[in-house]
Amino acid sequence: MNFEDKAAIRHLAHYDWPGICAQVDSQGWGLLPGLLDAGQCAQLAGMYDEAAHFRSRITMQRHAFGRGEYQYFAYPLPALVQAMRDALYARLQPLAERWRQLLQPEASPWPASHEAFIDQCHAAGQVRPTPLLLRYGTGDYNCLHQDLYGELVFPLQVIVLLSQPGQDFEGGELALTEQRPRMQSRVQVLPLRRGDAAIIAVRERPVQGARGSYRVQHRHGVSTILRGARHTLGVVFHDAE
Repeated sequence: MNFEDKAAIRHLAHYDWPGICAQVDSQGWGLLPGLLDAGQCAQLAGMYDEAAHFRSRITMQRHAFGRGEYQYFAYPLPALVQAMRDALYARLQPLAERWRQLLQPEASPWPASHEAFIDQCHAAGQVRPTPLLLRYGTGDYNCLHQDLYGELVFPLQVIVLLSQPGQDFEGGELALTEQRPRMQSRVQVLPLRRGDAAIIAVRERPVQGARGSYRVQHRHGVSTILRGARHTLGVVFHDAE
């Protein structure tokens, strides 16, 4: 790992993690402004055309996922992506564990380290890495979805915008939906700039009700790109079957 990668990981310590996790707990998402600098964003986006980094490429239109494409990284992950995956997991694990205790108290606790969690994934047959780069052009979009990939699903993930809105592209907002029982869906549009990261619920989160906690379902997607090109890094913590 080079100096810039190490600096990016040290930068994580500067965020108000109790406050951010409280925000994610209460609304299903939280922001990490300026997680990556412009150089790191350009470095990651530039990997998209370097096939050696990836295990597979998905054309979204072919699968009715939307329009655009994305590629899953292969192991070993790029040093910056691996370091982010490990360090972010460690900071989000306490919140994930709180949610598990409320929604699945019979399930095993989430391991304290990402390495230990990946060992669990591989033992369960989920052996394919899931961090990915997404590329959208004019007219592209991503339908609302959940990134599940197998039985073991860590309940949080991180999305990092690598392009600058208004400069590299227009449109293409990250949209989240929240579906509570017997209520209409609520939509949130997250105001990301280049280098900002969004922490989001992968599938569901607990909400306190009159009779205890109940499950709120979440999905996310990207609105239509009106002009230009948009690159995104997705950091999913569980591996795929």
